[in-house]
Amino acid sequence: MKALRRFTVRAHLPERLAALERLSVNLRWSWDAPTQELFAAIDPELWTQAHGDPVALLGLVSPSRLDELAEDQSFRDRVNQVAADLDDYLSRPMWYQQRGADGEVLPTGIAYFSMEFGVAEVLPNYSGGLGILAGDHLKSASDLGLPLIAVGLYYRSGYFRQSLTADGWQHENYPSLDPQGLPLRLLTDAEGRPVLVPLSLPGAGELNARVWIAQVGRIPLLLLDSDTPETEHDLRGVTDRLYGGDQDHRIRQEILAGIGGIRAIRAFTAIEGLPEPQVFHMNEGHAGFLGLERIRELVTDGGLDFDTALAVVRSSTVFTTHTPVPAGIDRFPVDMVTHYFGTASGGDDADAADPAEESRLLPGLPLDRILAFGAEDDPTKFNMAHMGLRLAQRANGVSLLHGQVSRGMFNELWQGFDEDEVPIGSITNGVHAPTWAAPQWVELGRELLGSDDLGSLSEPDTWQRLQQVDPGHLWWIRSQLRALLIDDVRARLRRSWLERGASEAELGWIAGAFDPDVLTIGFARRVPTYKRLTLMLRDPERLEQLLLDDARPVQLIVAGKSHPADDGGKALIQQVVRFADRHEVRHRIAFLPDYDMSMARLLYWGCDVWLNNPLRPLEACGTSGMKSALNGGLNLSIRDGWWDEWYDGENGWEIPTADGLADETRRDDLEAAALYGLLANSVTPKFYDRDEHGVPTRWVEMVRHTLQVLGPKVLASRMVRDYTEKYYAPAARSLHRTIEALDGVPFGAARDLADYRRRAEQAWPGIRITDVDSYGLPDTPLLGSELTLTATVDLAGMGAHEVAVEAVVGRVDATDGLVEPSTVQMEHVGTADGGRELFSTTTPLPVAGPVGYTVRVLPHHPLLAADDELGLVTLA
Repeated sequence: MKALRRFTVRAHLPERLAALERLSVNLRWSWDAPTQELFAAIDPELWTQAHGDPVALLGLVSPSRLDELAEDQSFRDRVNQVAADLDDYLSRPMWYQQRGADGEVLPTGIAYFSMEFGVAEVLPNYSGGLGILAGDHLKSASDLGLPLIAVGLYYRSGYFRQSLTADGWQHENYPSLDPQGLPLRLLTDAEGRPVLVPLSLPGAGELNARVWIAQVGRIPLLLLDSDTPETEHDLRGVTDRLYGGDQDHRIRQEILAGIGGIRAIRAFTAIEGLPEPQVFHMNEGHAGFLGLERIRELVTDGGLDFDTALAVVRSSTVFTTHTPVPAGIDRFPVDMVTHYFGTASGGDDADAADPAEESRLLPGLPLDRILAFGAEDDPTKFNMAHMGLRLAQRANGVSLLHGQVSRGMFNELWQGFDEDEVPIGSITNGVHAPTWAAPQWVELGRELLGSDDLGSLSEPDTWQRLQQVDPGHLWWIRSQLRALLIDDVRARLRRSWLERGASEAELGWIAGAFDPDVLTIGFARRVPTYKRLTLMLRDPERLEQLLLDDARPVQLIVAGKSHPADDGGKALIQQVVRFADRHEVRHRIAFLPDYDMSMARLLYWGCDVWLNNPLRPLEACGTSGMKSALNGGLNLSIRDGWWDEWYDGENGWEIPTADGLADETRRDDLEAAALYGLLANSVTPKFYDRDEHGVPTRWVEMVRHTLQVLGPKVLASRMVRDYTEKYYAPAARSLHRTIEALDGVPFGAARDLADYRRRAEQAWPGIRITDVDSYGLPDTPLLGSELTLTATVDLAGMGAHEVAVEAVVGRVDATDGLVEPSTVQMEHVGTADGGRELFSTTTPLPVAGPVGYTVRVLPHHPLLAADDELGLVTLA
């Protein structure tokens, strides 16, 4: 008999142990070892049964055990000490407060929106790298003291749990999660009533979402939940699962995350007495509708016109793209967007909607302006990434290479500009060290620093202290961690085979499967096609030889989930499973189902080599290899994502790429052959070549070098500092300037910018460079010879001070294209006949060889982040 509904009843804690409740619901315990050890001491067996979840543990422990502990003075002292440490962590000035004390203008609040958050395995609101990255962002923001509020959705079934059928096919299971049994609290008003976030979805009804709060150290994570009695029945399932359902389901989730998320922040800050966020960060385009809701607030509540409101919103919005291919972007049919954002007179018929009328969902905003944000070359599609870029003054990719790819992918929004001029920067992702570093490495760090405070890990000099550590000790740590992984692999392998229908009598071989002394390679990630899960199987016989080599064997651990709707990805998993099931190799290769944070942690700790072989350049960043490097693992990877910028020849191996080859089959053959060759000729010899003490000295030196060089780079604390200094602080300064009053008129600066933008967009088609004259060059120009250029420009009514005129000079290719040119500002020097303006500059020739120049005009306003921001340019 099955229960109709499941809920969790928490134990009543004795007064003297009351602090355990507070410790259990602040997710800082997920990266704080003393807090974890405290809860484990309550009942080690139950702690294991609860999978390391303090809330679950307190639901399982008996009242008598709690009473016993309440009488134990040493345990009470321990509770009080850990609680005092949490209080100190939550209240003491951190890096951010120190920056503010130095007089730097920093935002008083930052809102961070993401569709998934991987904070801890007990809160399965993540599917892969995007969510884990968001979770690490929150943890590091907490460690650094950022005043950040995060917003997402609470998925009643999270992402799916994965198992395998007897023939190796992925099976999905969606467990129902009880929020009362998780480290969450409900946002309530002064009378203790749940706060509801209202959303009227045209044609669907009223959605009233609750807000659950996960406290991630200092950071509140607001999770909206549509499954409430106040929500119409058909809408209760909007937050049922992560990345489930069709496009209609998806757009409802994104409307709730963006529009509902802003409303949740307003309610939360009012109740908690916190300052409103000044900067809004969209982690991917999924939450892009938040910008529309902010415009609506400023229009309907603040009395601003649409363009002035847009100027304010853009000045304070940051957009991060994680997508290196157009196919990875959310694109909705325009008719679907019109259905939800349509006009009052249009009803539910998209064709009947009047684009000039106000939106039903967002009163005060004309439908045509909403649709324009998502416009792309296909007029039937609404592009969420395009909307994110049009609503944000600052945008970035998540590695240097991904920034370059993104500038090419979105070049169409800045027509007339070269790819490298597109205003999309890059901040390379990072990982949260306390979450992903093995305890052995953390303890070694404390010994080297002589302190429990690991705050200086962001300083490169700190990592150089590893030079003091004996190679034998480094090898001992690596061997310990590999042995821990092998124990876990055997346990998971046994569970998987039993789930697939094997009997215990058939599984005696698992006790000797895998070997703690054998070179161990990990490959674990989501399973889209571009990550090429099966490249290792390109030549099965060659792989088998590597696995079973008598002198230098290799063992391979594979894990990953395919999207439930991706049968192609499931087929790739099945190929690996069928190969790994073979009697000859099953003790050397395994596919482990249900990849999650708990499995990942041991893989990162114990694998000697982390394998990554995506199709370059389709890996935006790929942080799994960072986590391995943080534990002394060596990367064996295609030069993509973060590895492209930080590989140095000594911290792992580069798999040569054939990314220019049109024949995909040939490309895979070449790259697989390179992979096998590296394993046989470079990787395994270094691992198995030992000194008289059994230490592979060359391998250990690569481990030491990896930790020293990559350690400070791969940290999420470095990433969050970069966001603060390069994006959050500039956005706050931009907002302050934009909302200034001019001549006593509120938002006067924003109004002036909006007026300027309107005039520039109207005038730009008429702006022409009518003449360009050059002077001063000798008959035989030499490097450094001075070139004087004068341009005559018809500004179509714009003032000379409202434009930037630039000379662009550089080497030219065979088609007269300028290659890596330099730009020089031209000064306004007068007015010619007919009201045309004269601009001039003198500049030395910057390069030798074939050189060319041109002149261009761009809009210029002090509140623009750069002259290329509006995407307007006129070329000579």
